[in-house]
Amino acid sequence: MTPQEKILYHQIHPLKLFTDISAEFVSLYLFWRHKLIAGMVAMFVPPIIASLLIIKLVNLETYKQSALGRYIRIYMTTPVVIVRVLGTVVTHIGAWYRIPALIPLGFMVVLLGWLRGILWPKRPQVPGPWPDLVESEEM
Repeated sequence: MTPQEKILYHQIHPLKLFTDISAEFVSLYLFWRHKLIAGMVAMFVPPIIASLLIIKLVNLETYKQSALGRYIRIYMTTPVVIVRVLGTVVTHIGAWYRIPALIPLGFMVVLLGWLRGILWPKRPQVPGPWPDLVESEEM
């Protein structure tokens, strides 16, 4: 498995998902309390450690071959990752400025990033032009 594949598929490992979600809630609490350094540490350190350990130590081939692996191979593009990050930024701005409505809004943005392929699936590529259409136009 290539390093790029490991980076992609580690995102769906249960330990990575648990770490990311837990870090999000802890850091939001700390941001709400205006503990910026502690909040940043909680937001970044555990997910980075989990990522490094999973990428280095875990065989991710089963995740690659799973339905979720096939899904993220198609839909977890750089723009989708950016959408997920922006959602996290929105939640943390909401916590820092104590605007509660921004927290679920940010979560919804993150969720939309994850669900992009279900909500807006890619359409199959159709080769063109159709040979029979070209012939019929000439008649």
